[in-house]
Amino acid sequence: MYAAVDLGSNSFRLHIGKHDGEMIRVLKSVREPIRLAAGLDAQGNLTPAAQQAALNCLKNFRTVLSAYKLDAVRVVATSAMRVARNSAAFLPEAELAIGYPIEIISGEEEGRLIYMGVAHAVALPGERRLVIDIGGGSTELILGRGQEIEQVESFSVGTVKQSLAFFVGGRVDAPSFEAAILSARSHFEDAAPPYLPQYWKQCYGSSGTARTIADIIVKNGLGREVNAASLSALKQRFIEFGHVSKIDMPGLRPDRASTIIGGLAILIGLVRELGIPQVQPIEAGLRMGVMWDLHLRSTKRDRREQSVQSCVQKFHVDERRANRVADDALALYAQTKPATDQYTRHLYWSALLHEMGMVVSHTGYHKHAAYIIENADLPGFTSREQKTMGRLIAAHKGNLRKVVEVLGDADFAKAIVAFRLAVLFMHSRIDIDFTQIKLRFKSRIELEIKRSWVADHPTLSYWLEKEQEQWDEVGVDFSLRTT
Repeated sequence: MYAAVDLGSNSFRLHIGKHDGEMIRVLKSVREPIRLAAGLDAQGNLTPAAQQAALNCLKNFRTVLSAYKLDAVRVVATSAMRVARNSAAFLPEAELAIGYPIEIISGEEEGRLIYMGVAHAVALPGERRLVIDIGGGSTELILGRGQEIEQVESFSVGTVKQSLAFFVGGRVDAPSFEAAILSARSHFEDAAPPYLPQYWKQCYGSSGTARTIADIIVKNGLGREVNAASLSALKQRFIEFGHVSKIDMPGLRPDRASTIIGGLAILIGLVRELGIPQVQPIEAGLRMGVMWDLHLRSTKRDRREQSVQSCVQKFHVDERRANRVADDALALYAQTKPATDQYTRHLYWSALLHEMGMVVSHTGYHKHAAYIIENADLPGFTSREQKTMGRLIAAHKGNLRKVVEVLGDADFAKAIVAFRLAVLFMHSRIDIDFTQIKLRFKSRIELEIKRSWVADHPTLSYWLEKEQEQWDEVGVDFSLRTT
């Protein structure tokens, strides 16, 4: 049983689902209209009121989650948390409220998860499709065939921003609508060519915005499908009401009227700019994609593995050296007896990619590799995971002062020493026999190796002495014993 929590710019949503053999069946769904994007002040910070509303909701979600026996939970935050200048300061309190880590995902990762949810719901393996998702703070366009994504982009235009910027005070008129539509088109026009109709067969609208608009159109006799004509008819009906507070239409909850007008402007802008003949609303998207991602991880089909292998090939990493360091680092790490396996896979992936920076420089390659890892678009990885891997890669070589602030995390420090020693032994051309080496790390590092290693590999003493000096600089005693 899986839980997906989506901290969106307009609403916070929760899905609890169970995989029944072929599909994931939703057992529980909760939505609270937090409108986080509207809670950003002029400086781009979440206001105290917005933060408190979010915390109250997260505490409620924690109560809901606690009622189920869950195999995995993933909490993702999207556009509003991406752009909020004080999100890093707010995150620990938010995580405490819900009781789980919160991942602020990139727009591209959001798009991939959305597509995953749609692809599993449609289940047409050969279909070429465009998926559009209009959220509170951003809009994602994803082009793909079957389960495979070919292109994904995120645009910083969403229902909340568009509504606040163009329908000031809730006033709805023709000039405001046209201005909002033109603004939306300006975001998409440069990126439009790959998403034109000749490259796909069906266009799906995965967001609550698209589903709500489709529902209003049908229930008010404005059309039988979502197309340019029915969208224009809905726009005209909104204009006739004149003000958000006066909008009263079957299919539209009063609390959604203030943001759906901005969503309608964006959808019309997309239909016009891309020439979309019809949008098919679908009850699948980000939360379903998150649950499928959790399921795939549980069955060892982790997209992160694919991302790492893609980087290995793209940056021409020497796979023999990379695999050797990765395997040795894991074996050494296991000897230190970490309290949890929190860093095990990230250590392995970091070791596989530690030399990717050599495409830039052979001397400072670790710095370049760390920068690439932290800033690259890596499907499946969160920004927090990428930062963890960046720190591991930066720490595997040179001084340790650059990561001194994280050495207080005992397991992370153990991962660093294992990584550094694996690279050191590889450079010294030592094929490690793990029956002849012992590594312990409690309050101090204790390394025990065979005396013959030093005799057979002249540079080993030099490198180990340098290693002792590096740890001594950050206040960690490193003792070496030969037997």
